[in-house]
Amino acid sequence: MKKKVRIHIGGFHASREPTVIETVLGSCVAVCLYDRVALIGGMNHILLPGKADLRHFDNVARYAINAMELLINRIMNLGGNRELLAAKVFGGAHVLPTISKENGVGPKNSEFVLEFLQMESISVIRQDLGGFDARRIYFHTDTSEVFLKRIPFTRQPKLGNEEKRVLHSVRKKAGKSTGITLFD
Repeated sequence: MKKKVRIHIGGFHASREPTVIETVLGSCVAVCLYDRVALIGGMNHILLPGKADLRHFDNVARYAINAMELLINRIMNLGGNRELLAAKVFGGAHVLPTISKENGVGPKNSEFVLEFLQMESISVIRQDLGGFDARRIYFHTDTSEVFLKRIPFTRQPKLGNEEKRVLHSVRKKAGKSTGITLFD
C-alpha cells in the first residue's frame, strides 16, 4: 500500500518511495513534477504568482517561484535529474465571483506557472487549468498518474473563503512594517 500525503496552500512534498499526494485546488495551482527514469515525483500547492519577500513571510512556498524552486530542489536532492523532469499542471479556476475574471488569481497563477516551466525547459505533459470548478488531485509519485475529481460549484464557497482568508493574511503580512527605516 502506498504512503498518502495531503498538502495544503503553500505546501509541497516529493518522494522516491511510491506515494499518493493529495490536494484540493480552487484558484490555486498544483504542479506535479516527476523524473520518469528515477521514478521520483512531487507536487506543490501555489497560492499566488511571483515570489515572496523572504523578510516578510513564514511560508514562501505560497508563491510560484519559491514553490517551484523548492520542489525542483527537493526532487534533485532525492536523486532526480532536472533534465528529465516533466510536469502535469492543475487548478487556476475562477472561484471568487466577486472578482472579475481578468483580475482573478487563478488565470494569473496558471499563466505564471506555464511560463516558468517553459523557461526552465520542463515539458508540460498534461494540464487541466481554468474554468469554474475546484479540483481534488491525487498524484502517484512512482507512476506519474494523476486522478482528478471535480468539485461542483455549489460546494465551493468553503474553498473560496479559505483562499480569501489566506490571501488576506499574506497581504496583511506584506504590509507590516519591519521597524527598519532605510531612508528618511
